[in-house]
Amino acid sequence: MIMESDLIPGLPEEIAIECLIRLTYKSHHLARRVSKSWRSLIDGRDLYLLRRQSSQTHTVACLVQALSSSTAEPTSAKPSRTTTAYGVTVFDPISNDWELLPPIPIYPHGLPLFCQVVGTEGKLIVLGGWDPISWDPVKDVWVYDFRLGSWRRGSDMPCARSFFAAGAVDGVVYVSGGHDASKNALRTASAYDVGKDVWVGLADMGEGRDECEGVVVGKEFWVVGGYGTDAQGRFVGSAEVLDLGGGDGGWRRVEGVWDEGRCPRGCVGVGGDGERGVVSCADADAAVRVGTCAVRVGDCTVLTGSVSPGEANGVVLVRGGKREAVEVPGEFSGFVLCGCSVEI
Repeated sequence: MIMESDLIPGLPEEIAIECLIRLTYKSHHLARRVSKSWRSLIDGRDLYLLRRQSSQTHTVACLVQALSSSTAEPTSAKPSRTTTAYGVTVFDPISNDWELLPPIPIYPHGLPLFCQVVGTEGKLIVLGGWDPISWDPVKDVWVYDFRLGSWRRGSDMPCARSFFAAGAVDGVVYVSGGHDASKNALRTASAYDVGKDVWVGLADMGEGRDECEGVVVGKEFWVVGGYGTDAQGRFVGSAEVLDLGGGDGGWRRVEGVWDEGRCPRGCVGVGGDGERGVVSCADADAAVRVGTCAVRVGDCTVLTGSVSPGEANGVVLVRGGKREAVEVPGEFSGFVLCGCSVEI
């Protein structure tokens, strides 16, 4: 005899779950109100894993973008040291929909400047940056849960760092490099378990890398480029790679993966042959050649940037070798500092 489920009375549990995993992510925060059993399922990690197993997840690009006057919150009585405020915009390359996420509770008038963002298991994680009022480096961690449509504060990073590498896979965030409050390039690395809200230290890299870029390639965390404390702006062409699938917990150095002297921030893509596991997206399309930011979203890459300095930000989709310009609403044409994808 097939047991009925308390998820949907009258239906076997496996059928009820099949129904619920097909709800769109935008309906999750409302569906939680239906019953305790629905709330328990939606709030747990199992729903995401079931959606992923059944190919029901939906991947979007989350961009740290300069806000226009029409999207920015009203000016605070406590002025910022910059006239540009940044927020998180969400772009769906399938539907071409754009939306602005609600502001972080303690930063109602703009994100920390130069913060990093990563996505994992239906969540967006905002890390570090500079306080938009004082410009002091912060250790803040904020997690946006797309199921709940809300932010929660995570445990602070072990140290304040700026212009660092970040990546995430399987519910764990990895950070490394950047510089400290005294502008010293950092070798240190840490990992953050989003579900447990716990940080752990990792082995140090072989050298300090300021203004480096992080990307996850398979089960490896790559920290690309950067420069040492006494080599301001002289970007190296090497990367350091951490095996996330086991190994000895140490880093290996890979030479020749990046053009020496070129900043990797925001424009590192996954690809290449053999040991060269990354590629530059900065020259992929002339329409976005200035301030290029590349975000891999499912089977396509979202490229943002402009034709020349001061021009409105444009978006180009690259899929299967073909490029397609995206019509961008005016309120979402601001400069993009960085971005990531989130599979929901």
